[in-house]
Amino acid sequence: MAVRSFATIALTALSRIAPVLVVCAVAVLLGFLLINGLPAFSTQLFFGDTPVLAALTGRVPVFDGIWPACVGTVALVVLSCSISIPLGILSGICMNEFTPAFLKRPMVFATDLLAGIPSIVMGLFGFALILFLRSTLFPGAKTGLWLSAVCMAVLVLPYCINTTRTALEALPEELRLMGPSLGLTHEQSVFHILLPAAARSIMGGVILAIGRAAEDTAVILITGVVANAGLPRSILDKYEALPFKVYYIAAQFQNELELQQGFGTALTLLCLTTCLFLGAHRLRKTVERRWN
Repeated sequence: MAVRSFATIALTALSRIAPVLVVCAVAVLLGFLLINGLPAFSTQLFFGDTPVLAALTGRVPVFDGIWPACVGTVALVVLSCSISIPLGILSGICMNEFTPAFLKRPMVFATDLLAGIPSIVMGLFGFALILFLRSTLFPGAKTGLWLSAVCMAVLVLPYCINTTRTALEALPEELRLMGPSLGLTHEQSVFHILLPAAARSIMGGVILAIGRAAEDTAVILITGVVANAGLPRSILDKYEALPFKVYYIAAQFQNELELQQGFGTALTLLCLTTCLFLGAHRLRKTVERRWN
């Protein structure tokens, strides 16, 4: 009894201390980033010596600022999430509501296996895909924004699938019986009753997918990102991205000024990710209000 009581007390204390430790670790990290990154925040960081208006309109290229990397990151997130989110949500619905039991288990296993694939392997898959296309169907195929978006979409696809599937599985049986009791078909019940009820959890997976698409470096490293590409003119062009910019500066900086620019770039990436999270959160509220 004494040992069990001590274990209970220890676990209770640990469960109370753990959240505090997490908050403290995040606070220290943010504080360090703010101290080192805020001094670099200026128009010089974003646009270099290029006039601001000319850089924003794309009339003059920016080679010594991070504005092209900001645009490239947003374009990558929008393209990859446009592919992965609809496909992931529909796949999760299909797996949980319309797939026979004998097929559901291998599909869930395949999704979990895809979720465990390292991001660098996904980048190698994209590079191998380009080599395959060059040798068969499209001799002029090359890496670019489109390839990075496709590989990133495949990487974050399991987040949307698993979140949608588990959100629908967690719904109470009474809610599932509501549709048939009102004379609705199974499809009508899924899209008019079950999906609105699971919307909050599903949008949580969408937010995770957006965050992963914005911060991953290994996938884009060999699928189209380069150091000084400028603004992408189309999805076939090379592009810049903030995660790669941070990696590049950390590996190549020559003086204290360039290191400070790296901290400013990392802080910019954090702010951009926060804005994407807030936008996704706002979208979740809007969707919930419309469905309700």
